[in-house]
Amino acid sequence: MFRPTQILPDRFTLALLGTVALATFLPGRGIVASAVETLAKVAICLLFFLHGARLDRGDALRGLAHWRLHLAVFGLSFGVFPLLGSVLRAALAPVLGPVPALGILFLSTLPSTVQASIAFTALARGNVAAAICGAAASNLIGIVITPALIAVLAGASGETWSAGTAAALAWQLVLPFVAGQWLHPRLGPWLARHAAPLAIVDRGSVLLVVYAAFSAAILGGLWQLLPAAKLALLLGVDLGLLAAVMGIAVLGSRLFGFSREDEIAILFCGSKKSLVSGLPLAGILFPAASVGVLVVPLMLFHQIQLIACAILARRYAAAPLLAGSG
Repeated sequence: MFRPTQILPDRFTLALLGTVALATFLPGRGIVASAVETLAKVAICLLFFLHGARLDRGDALRGLAHWRLHLAVFGLSFGVFPLLGSVLRAALAPVLGPVPALGILFLSTLPSTVQASIAFTALARGNVAAAICGAAASNLIGIVITPALIAVLAGASGETWSAGTAAALAWQLVLPFVAGQWLHPRLGPWLARHAAPLAIVDRGSVLLVVYAAFSAAILGGLWQLLPAAKLALLLGVDLGLLAAVMGIAVLGSRLFGFSREDEIAILFCGSKKSLVSGLPLAGILFPAASVGVLVVPLMLFHQIQLIACAILARRYAAAPLLAGSG
């Protein structure tokens, strides 16, 4: 049964809000801003190194056989979502302004989450093995696909692929991830035993990126660009976007004859967007002054998807299994 406490922000969301408040009242300037930016880049490298070191290649490879399911997840994450994001960006740019509207498009091109997608699939009694593979592959491939989609879909705004962007992606994200994968046989078991303390590193890295981005945005007039009315509109747009993709995921799964367990994995892997991957990518792909405004739709979406997935996972779990399902 759903409990009212499920609509409350999780601790990480509260930490994000606290970081935004700190940047609002005490934005980093001068040498402090430079130091925070450098620390954020180091933290991002560490974050993706740990992602690589923790990913079990065996788990991922065992789920690859279910290619129809993975095609459905990729189609939602990198097909349906960007298509809807492009339409929304074009429709809302005159109302929200070009940067917040671009933030909606950026959100739509991001990969799925990993831990949350797997956790909700397990809670809903879905195909966990396929969720592990689909979410992990989406997150890894998204490092390349997201910048490519932005280069194609946002070209009119000047956000294009460049040699500098490719180099930053390589040394901040790809190379640390590859190094982590190479060391997985040695580090993987140790990291699994110390998951809780290492979660602090993950989230601390994201909070550093958020503080650096919002400090620059505050100094550039963030809350003048995004007053309460625009924030409310962004919240409604995120709700509508998530509802549309979730509806397409469920209807498409049933139309193409997927089992109930596969439908659950497709729903939770295909409808989620990764804040942990999105914030570092935004810092690399876009000018520092615009990142704070641009990631607001993503930060709102983060909390909305957690609430929606918690409700749906419990409803799936409470529903009786159909004879012959799976």
